[in-house]
Amino acid sequence: MLSLAEENYLKTIFKLQHPSPPSGLSHDDLPQGNEGEVTTASTNQIAEQMQTRAGSVSEMLKKLAEKELVHYQPYQGAGLTEAGKRKAIQVVRRHRLWETFLVETLGFAWDKVHELAEELEHIRSEELTERLDAFLNHPKFDPHGDPIPNNKGEVSHRQHVCLNRINIGNVVTLSGVEDHDPAFLRYLESKGISIGASLKILERISFDGSSMISCNNEPPFYVSQKVAENLLVMS
Repeated sequence: MLSLAEENYLKTIFKLQHPSPPSGLSHDDLPQGNEGEVTTASTNQIAEQMQTRAGSVSEMLKKLAEKELVHYQPYQGAGLTEAGKRKAIQVVRRHRLWETFLVETLGFAWDKVHELAEELEHIRSEELTERLDAFLNHPKFDPHGDPIPNNKGEVSHRQHVCLNRINIGNVVTLSGVEDHDPAFLRYLESKGISIGASLKILERISFDGSSMISCNNEPPFYVSQKVAENLLVMS
């Protein structure tokens, strides 16, 4: 049985190998690595995500390599083996199902659920996971717009783009957020922006890249270029 730390490492590597496709591309359009992986996660990337030292990451990657869960190359990083990918998908699936349950059933705000789901994702009962999935009517996306793998490990993908790539005058629907930082999510909530919101681009300032938008036909306001880059939308 894997430790909680080992599960967290596998999940982190999986997310680094499978980032949100930019500019409306699907994962099939991105460069592929071994065994269908999008890319290899570097030691420094993993350390940054795990908020730890590169030396600690290297030690963990050696352990995971001994268990045949990652392909590890010293000073370069690691990619998941097929066995490691299956384990990672299970953790990601549980995490996103719990986030959905916390928001949709218990009424938690979307900026409050990540830390709770981090704890709940390590409950390894397959029966509980499947009952939770059925109770939620088999959701395909979590409250932040991230895809939820099904019980076969299959993931649905949306063809979305960043808001700052949308032309002036177009109306789009918010389908996801790139940044899950609670402060960012609270900022969006203060502006009435949530998954499914209708956004219209009214103006874009060339000087700083900020945009004037209207959300759900409410009075317009400006968002910075950084905010727009973290909003994923669909036509």
